[in-house]
Amino acid sequence: MTSVLDLDGVSLHRGATQILDQVTWSVDEGEHWVILGPNGAGKTTIARIAAARLFPSSGSVRVLGERLGRVDIAELHPRIGLCSAALAARVGGGEEVLGIVLSASYGMVGRWREEYDDFDIERAHGLLAALGAGHLAQRRWASLSSGERKRVELARALMPDPELLILDEPAAGLDVAGREQLLASLTEIISAPGAPSMLLVTHHLEEIPVGFTHAMALRQGSAEAAGPLAEVLTGPVMSATFGLPLEIRTDRGRYWARGQ
Repeated sequence: MTSVLDLDGVSLHRGATQILDQVTWSVDEGEHWVILGPNGAGKTTIARIAAARLFPSSGSVRVLGERLGRVDIAELHPRIGLCSAALAARVGGGEEVLGIVLSASYGMVGRWREEYDDFDIERAHGLLAALGAGHLAQRRWASLSSGERKRVELARALMPDPELLILDEPAAGLDVAGREQLLASLTEIISAPGAPSMLLVTHHLEEIPVGFTHAMALRQGSAEAAGPLAEVLTGPVMSATFGLPLEIRTDRGRYWARGQ
């Protein structure tokens, strides 16, 4: 099986603060991973390293077969779809939705002087439509609700037809209806032929879409556990990860947790 991501002994520190500590982890083609843990566990840091947006202090990282530090990042980024609050914050309020999605083809945020062919334009419209956001194509970013923005961000992440899709807390700030619509869209993406491998960062078990296969639990920068979903999303592992006795339940492929 082809490896999509390999971290070997990866650590990251900022001054005296250790953010990641000797994380070794691999993701194979066709796997869909959720990264769980409390605030400050290192989840977003892992996601940024996997997206080739951040380099570790030590250890080695291979993304899509390329070793960070030995590859042209500008060539690697279009192969990785990234949906994150940090990326969304770079979008100007006056940017048109269609341009926000289209510009992902060049690894940019918003249109400038670049030109797009009919295929790109049709693909951007098609992605927006598939995510229930086709009617937003001519709207400005500043006019969108939180739920609408999440759908546009996801369409943008999918625009370059990535081999790896990384979603950093995609359901944050959404109401229940918005969250369920987004999770349904992610489940559809997973089930489609040729779907990219996915990494999903979240604090909440109920935000894991049906179809995800594996999980990594992080605590204080270290991996508490990593493996198939059913082996990691257990009461003992989640209790140790979050530092609180938890009961884990599942129903029709969805998980949730509550205190004991």
